[in-house]
Amino acid sequence: MSRHLNHDLQDAYHRLLALSGEVEEMINMAVKALMERRQDLSQQVIDADCDIDKAEVRIEEECLKMLALHQPVAADLRRLTTMMKVNNDLERMADLACNIAERASSLVEYRDFPIPELIRSMAQRSVSMARDSLNAFVNLDTELAYQVIQSDDHVDAANVAVIGELVELMQRDPQSVAPGLHCFSASRHLEQIADHATAVAEDVIYMVQGVIVRHQQTPHSLASH
Repeated sequence: MSRHLNHDLQDAYHRLLALSGEVEEMINMAVKALMERRQDLSQQVIDADCDIDKAEVRIEEECLKMLALHQPVAADLRRLTTMMKVNNDLERMADLACNIAERASSLVEYRDFPIPELIRSMAQRSVSMARDSLNAFVNLDTELAYQVIQSDDHVDAANVAVIGELVELMQRDPQSVAPGLHCFSASRHLEQIADHATAVAEDVIYMVQGVIVRHQQTPHSLASH
């Protein structure tokens, strides 16, 4: 690896680490806004998205410049392409945090609507997956990355259960349809955050081990890594 490439990779990597911390904070704030119906927190999340978008674009431009100027190969190329993918996943997680914040803002006027308790535990698991996937990236921890991947099925199952509970509630009470749909969307966004956390974990495994684990996520195959 050339000295210039190493310097540029480290610079982009540190920017990516900073971005990951900001995105994690956005997700936590969006979930808190949802569960506590906090308009102020919702707005803070939405306002933060513009800076996230700018940071994501800058990191992508830096990575593309490195590809063009240095033409990295082998491990350097793997590291650079992984950083680009993680960068994109972080931006998508931030967008989903904004979507949750928007749903939280809409739920403020429905103070009496019972948000399913399962959404809280689902949110906690999704936030934990996002945090762990980013920690796995920061520390190049493949064991933690595999744990994140294995957690995804639990979030998927929780999302199905939440949807079932909301459908039953809306069928019983037509007045709950509007807030129920907001909760429905929030649950789906939480599930998608978990999907992106899983993608980051897969990217970490690829970066460290050179192994592509996408589409091989059976309990047996992961347990035997």
